[in-house]
Order: sequence, then C-alpha cells, then structure tokens
Amino acid sequence: MRFGSSRSVRLAVPAFLASISLAAAQQLPPVEPPLPMPDAHPGAPTIHVTTTEVLVPTLVEKRGGGIIYGLKPDDFVLEDNGVPQKLRVQEEMDTAPVSLVVAVEEGGMSVLEFGKLAKLGPLLDLFLSDSNSQVALVGFDSMPHLIHDFTHSGDEVNQDLTQLEPGDGGDAILDTVSYAVDLLETQPKQYRRVLLLITEARDHGSKHTRPEELIRKIGRSDILVLSVSFSPATAELLHDMKDSGDNRTMNMMSPLIMAIQAFKKNVAKEVALMSGGEYTTFTVDKRFQQRVVDAARHMRNRYLLTFSPSNPTPGLHAIRVRTVKDYGARIVARANYWLTVDP
Repeated sequence: MRFGSSRSVRLAVPAFLASISLAAAQQLPPVEPPLPMPDAHPGAPTIHVTTTEVLVPTLVEKRGGGIIYGLKPDDFVLEDNGVPQKLRVQEEMDTAPVSLVVAVEEGGMSVLEFGKLAKLGPLLDLFLSDSNSQVALVGFDSMPHLIHDFTHSGDEVNQDLTQLEPGDGGDAILDTVSYAVDLLETQPKQYRRVLLLITEARDHGSKHTRPEELIRKIGRSDILVLSVSFSPATAELLHDMKDSGDNRTMNMMSPLIMAIQAFKKNVAKEVALMSGGEYTTFTVDKRFQQRVVDAARHMRNRYLLTFSPSNPTPGLHAIRVRTVKDYGARIVARANYWLTVDP
C-alpha cells in the first residue's frame, strides 16, 4: 500500500480500518516466559512489595558533557502537577545490576539499518558492567517476538544481531514496548530494568495496545526507556531538538490527552520522556554507535529521586524537576507517572 497508486490506497482504507477494529479486540499474546538463568533458584519465593514511592531517574549533565555530581535533596525542586514535593535522593548513583531488553525493529525499511545493528553487540557490554547484569533481545515488525532470552553474555545476543531477518511492513512500537515492559517486570525488583528501543519514530501496525493503555503501563512501572531512532524528517528532527518535554508537562489542563497526541506523533520519543530516559536519532554508523555509548553512560549517571505524592488523585501526573541553582545544565527526568489508588 505504501508504494501503490492513490486510487488503490483509497479503496484499501475501509478494509484496513475494519481489520484494525477486529484486531483491536484481540489480546496481545502473553510474554514468552524467560528460561531460568544458570544461577537462578526456581523454587525461591516471590516477594511482592506495595509502595507509594515514585522513582524519578534524573540526569544532570553539563553543557559540554560530563555529569554534575554530589547534589543533595535540597539542590532539587520536584513538582507533581505543579506542586513541590518533599523528595529523597539515593546517596549513590545508579549502581544496581541491570536487566536490559534490546528491542530492534525488523519490519518496514529497517533492513537498511541491519548493518548498523550487527555492530551493536560489543556495545552491550557497557550496559552489562557487572557479572549479575543480563540482556534479552526482542525483534518486531507487526508483532514482537523473543529472539534471545535473558543471558549474562552479550556475545550470545551479538550473534543473533548479526543474523536478523527482514520482517513484514509493520512497525508495531506500542505493542512491542508493552511486550518488553511485561518481560522486564518478570525480573527482580532490585535490578535496574532498562529497555533499549531501536526503531523508527512512529508506530505502524500496533493492533493490541492503545496509546492510553501504554501510557498507564509506563506510568506505573519503574522501567527506564532509551530510544535510538532511525533518522526522521528534518522538520521533526528540528522539533525534537527544541522540545525536551518541559512545555508539555507544564500544561496541567489535560496531561493524558496531550500525552496521547504526542504518542501519535513520535511514540519512540514519548515513552523515553515519560520514563526519564532519552530519545536520540542517528543516520551513519559512527553516530549510531555514539548514541548507544551515550545511552549506556547516561543510564549509570542518573540521580535516583523518590517522593511520596502529596496529591493522591488517580490518573496521569506530570513531573517537573529542576535544580535550585542554575548550573546551565541539561536536566533529563521522568516526565509522568500513573497513580492508581488501591481499593
């Protein structure tokens, strides 16, 4: 359809919409359960913890690069729907072992990027900096699928990355992020759970996950999303360079509606902003590799702010973080969270 005549496109639209309506009623297949790790203890009890704490990963980066270290709670101002909150800052930077899901697009025009993806494997060691960290690989076109289960070995995933197969014309980002979040939530809470999403900017073909559903899921999780996107059009790139998400989070009239509209424009960017992660683009090999290196470095250099919401109103809350002193720094922090009140 993408390359057909305008007449064929017009005729195909009603049938396409009808198929989407039917598919939307289906449920996304359950996440394929990960195999036990070599050092896992399958018989160990699972501990479920309920907390009202909201985790806000926050990067404070100098203009020329480099991280501003040593900041304390009094150095930050955190607003929840415009209201300052009492916050805490973990004494150390993010040093927990990592559970990483790498989700790579195999559909659409992504085949043109397979050469770059084949060079990703060695860079994964930057994420797996300790022996307990682990990585899984998910591929997607019109449907996500597990290529390689969680492993401590980046070499195993690297082998799979060199053997990617072209998928269909789909780019189901919403379905894939939902799938990856479910996969990561099977991992221990003490791990820093991270999704590295490598994809186009816009969703094409998600049939099981609506934007508002994914907003709730991301908003309830503590998963950090790092999006590295194929180069978008010039106009969108200029928009992304100017918009860090601050303007959206400062408008309190309808955070959910604004987030849904933003998801429709660039879902890869929005899931990253919501979680406190980062969105970057690339064109050539060296740029792609540098983007991944930056994502790994920044992942470990985030302050972990936490707070208990003073306003327990259910729904999507907008977060804004700034420093008391103007360091001229770039601050990247979680933009939203979803508050659910247990009955």
